[in-house]
Amino acid sequence: MVYYIIRRVLYAIPIALGVSIICFSLVYLGPGDPIQAVMPDEASEAETQRIRVAYGFDKPIPIQYLLWLSRAVQGDFGNSLQHNRPVIAELIPALQNTFRLAVFAATLSFLIAFVAGGIAAYRNGTWIDKSVTAFAITGVSVPHYWVAIILVIIFAVELGMLPAIGMGSGSSRDWAWDLDHMKALVMPVIALSMIPMGIIMRTTRASVLEVLSQDYVETLRSKGLSELNVLRHVIKNASPTVLAVTGLQFGHLLGGSILIETVFVWPGSGLLLNEAIFKRDVPILQGTVLVLAIFFVFVNLIVDIMQTWLDPRIKRG
Repeated sequence: MVYYIIRRVLYAIPIALGVSIICFSLVYLGPGDPIQAVMPDEASEAETQRIRVAYGFDKPIPIQYLLWLSRAVQGDFGNSLQHNRPVIAELIPALQNTFRLAVFAATLSFLIAFVAGGIAAYRNGTWIDKSVTAFAITGVSVPHYWVAIILVIIFAVELGMLPAIGMGSGSSRDWAWDLDHMKALVMPVIALSMIPMGIIMRTTRASVLEVLSQDYVETLRSKGLSELNVLRHVIKNASPTVLAVTGLQFGHLLGGSILIETVFVWPGSGLLLNEAIFKRDVPILQGTVLVLAIFFVFVNLIVDIMQTWLDPRIKRG
């Protein structure tokens, strides 16, 4: 097991390096000069050149990448072009807010989807199974930003029960575990959890159905095991696949919440990334994309290790 973990970690290193190259290169494919985009119209060419030199944009791109990577591994992503503050100072609070949103959404998705998918598999072909399947397909098909807008119209505009934007306390960026801030979580979490809930629900149903079709399940029942004990064996054998999908969906929640955070003006990494794209703030764009991508690689690594721990029969090259 230790050898397997070491091997997976070593495999992740070149993947992370490739991700860093892509993150650094993609921001240069867009039109325009990021320095010109943030400079005032009355700025002289000398001032523009001075800023370009200060941020290292005057050097060849390969040199820029090496310098950027050497700083990035130390947690230094440079300074924001827009705010002239360290990127890490902007990124850490945003990541904390996004992580908080993703954890609640992933927990809600997993709990509902795992229970509903398991019940649908045990009631295969009944109205319960068809209802769960219809809900899962709807959750996957309906855009989550559309769900977010509908929730705002119903619960914020019409009923006035929940805040439409921000994190509570007048859209403060400081989080506190009180009713005001928890109410601000409700709509973003529901909207963000719809797609992973549908995916996990369908995966759970398919995995449990596959396990139930195995001969050993009937053997367990024929030996007099209670249905509760049989269910425990079924869950144990179906969980590795469900766990893998859940881990991947958690990674997607962290990187794919940009639309939800924009709709609710939630001050997370998605909103930060959205603002950086429109303002051509290259350092923030690079730092945010790199951290989210590396975290996605890390989540995949943890999922692989947990799968092997739950089911040692899983063999990977």
